[in-house]
Amino acid sequence: MLAQTASLQQRAAMYNANAFKIGLFGANCSSGRSATKVPERWSASWPDCLKLARMADDAGIDFMLPIGRWKGYGGDTNFHGSTLETVTWAAGLLAATKHITVFGTVHAPLFNPNIAAKEFVTVDHIGEGRFGINLVVGWNEGEFDMFGVSQREHDARYDYAQEWLDVIKRAWTDQGDFDFAGQYLNLKGVRAFPKPFGDTRPIIMNAGRSGIGQSFALKNCDAFFTATVDSRHSVEANAKKVDEIKGAAAAIGREIDVYTVGQVVCRPTQKEADDYYRYAQVDNADWGAIEQMMALKNVTRQTVTAEVYAQQQQYYATKAIGGFPFVGTPDSVAEELSNISRAGMRGIAVSFVNYLNEVPYFCDEVLPRLARLGIRQPH
Repeated sequence: MLAQTASLQQRAAMYNANAFKIGLFGANCSSGRSATKVPERWSASWPDCLKLARMADDAGIDFMLPIGRWKGYGGDTNFHGSTLETVTWAAGLLAATKHITVFGTVHAPLFNPNIAAKEFVTVDHIGEGRFGINLVVGWNEGEFDMFGVSQREHDARYDYAQEWLDVIKRAWTDQGDFDFAGQYLNLKGVRAFPKPFGDTRPIIMNAGRSGIGQSFALKNCDAFFTATVDSRHSVEANAKKVDEIKGAAAAIGREIDVYTVGQVVCRPTQKEADDYYRYAQVDNADWGAIEQMMALKNVTRQTVTAEVYAQQQQYYATKAIGGFPFVGTPDSVAEELSNISRAGMRGIAVSFVNYLNEVPYFCDEVLPRLARLGIRQPH
């Protein structure tokens, strides 16, 4: 991980003493990570996001990670139809908080690298070193069409992203003007001041799933997001996955932290948690939105069997969107998160059906248990 000054370590939650980081995922999008029709679903309004960020900052949550979404998925709720742009969202939240790290999720093909470098540095100064970048190359052709940008062939997306990131890193470090001549970018007289806050740069993360996507992340990023394996209760199974990622990074002389994602429903009893999870994610699922997401991945009633289609519907409703569900009591949720930590993962970005309603209970009940388990500091 990046070397940081002591003062920056004290300010930025991503560099604090918590062995296992906890973040909030997807709060900038309507309905968050739950394609549900329940009336209490997340609004993603600015007042609610601001209140959530201050609450999380006070409670010791380490980071907030937004989704880069430009177009919703329809359905009865128009799932993700209302979203707050992530870099300006981060700027506003960082100005209102003291310790929490806030990321911007950025599609490299949709942002000019010089503008992006300047935006990132500006937000980094607003947050005094607490800004991070979640870099994505994009996959939804409909979103690219909105911008009049042609989507490149899969591997070429990462070739472009490499040039894009090389320009940004030079803009952050070069003290004079520079030219850049690549296959995709040809820039002359690039000049960028100020440089990132303090003596370092924003943390960069990525979640590439393909071979070239993972190679890109290992070469360029500080943190890599991966899904937990199906047997998430098995420390050994997840540890093997983490070891493979870290081993691949070590082979090219780098270190990388491994994170995962999940959805939390935490209640005083297991029955209460199970009942609410089924009520929100299955009984009141927004099947129209789910089917639209599936169609974008070429999973339709015409392309797969009826049995596979039904299986995929359930998978998308309960796991694919929000990540693996951590559903249970404070004791059981804390134990499962501890198993993720024991497997070598550095942290997790979690979502809730309604963050403002559920985060306080999670912070009051689960975080102290994680501290007693030795993977977080008492707060």
